[in-house]
Formats: sequence, C-alpha cells, structure tokens
Amino acid sequence: MTKRYFELTEDMSSPERWVLDDALDAHGKPVGSRLYLNEASIRFDGRLRVPILHPGNPLDFSFADAGDFPVVTEKVASTLAELAPGDVQLYPAEVDSRPEPYFLVNVARLVRCIDDAACAEVSYWKPEDNRPEKLGQYRAVYGMRIDPSKVGDAKVFRPWGYPGTLLVAQDVKEALDRTGASGLDFREVTGPSPISDEERAYKRKCRELLTPPPAARRAAWKSLGSLDELAGTPRAICYEWPGYRQDWALIHREAGGLLLVSEGLSDPFIAKLEPSVGFGLELALETEPMELPLDAIEGSWPYVLLERVSKEVVVHEHVRERAKAGLVALEVAGTGMPASLVTTQGRVGVLLGQQSRSLPRLFPTPFGDVRLVPVKALLPTELEYVSKRGAEGLDELARRFAQTGEEHVSRASRQAVV
Repeated sequence: MTKRYFELTEDMSSPERWVLDDALDAHGKPVGSRLYLNEASIRFDGRLRVPILHPGNPLDFSFADAGDFPVVTEKVASTLAELAPGDVQLYPAEVDSRPEPYFLVNVARLVRCIDDAACAEVSYWKPEDNRPEKLGQYRAVYGMRIDPSKVGDAKVFRPWGYPGTLLVAQDVKEALDRTGASGLDFREVTGPSPISDEERAYKRKCRELLTPPPAARRAAWKSLGSLDELAGTPRAICYEWPGYRQDWALIHREAGGLLLVSEGLSDPFIAKLEPSVGFGLELALETEPMELPLDAIEGSWPYVLLERVSKEVVVHEHVRERAKAGLVALEVAGTGMPASLVTTQGRVGVLLGQQSRSLPRLFPTPFGDVRLVPVKALLPTELEYVSKRGAEGLDELARRFAQTGEEHVSRASRQAVV
C-alpha cells in the first residue's frame, strides 16, 4: 500500500486568530538563524519567548518567524515527540500573556522527494537571479507532489530544495487530528497529479513562450547600464498585457540617470499560444536620480507617469503603432504629478518616440526585434506648441530636444524649449 503524506500548514480560516512574531532568547535576540535546519540540537540559557504580533484567538499550532517555526501546545508537542523523535527538536517557550507551556518546533530533517513531473508546476533559481546560495533549489512549487518511495523512515520533514514546506506522514496527521488541536490544516502531497495531461501540456507551452523574452530584455537592459536587482519595482497580473504579466525594471545609467523600463509589452500573446513580440515595444523613461527614490518607486511621479502611458499604449492600437513608427504626443491624467508638468486642465503631456543617441531604437528577442520607445514628459507650453502645430510641431520639438543634449530625459524642473 502506497504511503500517504501531507503538507502541514496553519489554518488561516479564522480571521480572529492570533499572529506570532519572531522567537527570542533570554537576551532578546532572535533565535531563528541559529535553529533553522540545524540537525544538531542547540542549548539556550533560559526559556525562549515568542511575542504576539497581533492579538487574537490562541491556537495549538501556529507559526512564528514568518512561517519557519511551528509554535505548539503540549498536546501537539507530545504527539510529535512520540511519533517522530528523530525528526523534530522541541524547545520550551513562553508565549506572551499565555500561562500554559508552549514549544518551539524545529524540523531539521531534509528529504529529496519532490516529484517534479507530478507537480502542477515547478521553477528553479537560476544564475541570472543572482542568488548563488539558492542556485539549483526550487524557486516555486505549485500543486506539490512527492515520491513516497524516497521518503524512507521520515515522519516529519521538509522537502530538499524547498524547505519552507512542512510535511508529515499519514499516521502523524491522524494522531494530531485525534488531539483536537486547533490551527492544523493538512493538504495531501501524494496521489494523482493535481492537473491533467492537457493542463500540463498547456503550462509547458506557456513556459516555452514566456521564458525566453525576459532573458533577452535583461540582456538589453544590462547593455544600457547597471540593472538594479534590489529595487522594489511593482509587479502585477494584467490581462490586458500580452503575457498577462506587468513588470518594470530600473537601470542605473553611466551618466548618473535612472532609466525605468516596462517589461511585458513585448511578451507573446499567451492567449494565442504562438511565438510573437506582443505589442512589439517596451517603454522607457529616464530621469534624474533624486527624482526617483529607490525605496518608493511605485509612488514616484516617473513610475506613475510611465504606468499611465502604458495603459494608453495597451488600450489604443493607433497610439502604439504611431509610437513604433515615429513621434506621437498624448496626454494623461496629471494627478500626483509635479505642478510644473500639469496643464491648467489637470493633464500631463508626453512625447513618445524621441530619438536618442544613448538608447537603441530596437533590441533583439528570440521572437523578433522589439522597439524601445522613449517617453519624455512635456512642459505645458511644449504640449500647447505641439497641439497647435501638429506633425510639424512634433518634428521641431524633437529637433530642439536633441539640441539641448538631453533628448529623451524627463525632468520636472527645466526650461521649456519653445
């Protein structure tokens, strides 16, 4: 009979449950880094303490240290000690404001058991992710399934390469259920795959289409400066974008500027399941460093402006086609923009397609060349100039920007060129 195993997580169904903070030693120092996945038990002077981050209903099983360590009552601890004495380390702990004894549980046993082929989807950390300590490990595992034949005698363990997951054998699950302990939630990780062969083939095709473009884009960005791997650029699922992923990247330029670029407008149309360059373009807005704080990119005016322009490009085919072919001016909402850029009607003008000597017009991807479209914020007088003169005004404005030497660069504080 095939053995069954389960992922053990905290029951999140109760909105009034408590939330625990990081476990501390007697000196008030976090203990997580000393305990986590440490096969040899560690001694501490004095009892460990677990602060309550958010008060609420106490649970017999809940996580501290952002999910690294289960904190359990005595009935859960005694069950684990009885059934899996070699798999767990139990540390007496006090939970603030609670009189009963608790235990911090460290599960240090790792088992290489994830069945990649049976999981819904897996991905790995790669060299380009710049996380050498995680290279070769799982970055994500969806619909986890493990191979029971590889577990051996482990009863409570973590899967190698994805240690944030806690797994237990069926007899441990059943014993914990009999205790009536609160906070336990089990999800089976053995048995049939959670997706059909058809779904698996679809996901494989999606990966084949969506994996190559980001690598090509990153290569292009790195040729323009230093790609910031730590900047908190927002990401979102957006079904209006070709591959449903809306992303951004930040590049530090050699001249000191910051270049914010869209990532995903050139993804293949995932709904069609065929190679393409999507809308055939990506947007780029360069600005001064002091105007784009790295810890608040999402709230900065350059990001807000670029996002608003991207919405116009996505919705209006004539805008993106004109931007790929040459120059186009448009207006977007001026809410949250610097006052110097906002017209009396509360709008901000931008020029798309301004040629630049320091940005490529096209960059290659596996599915074709993609147009890099600069976005330049206009001052109200410049927008009015274009509005009155049409295509001739666009050409003249672009010529004057080129004469200033800044070309595509957007600044809220500068002199108008008209």
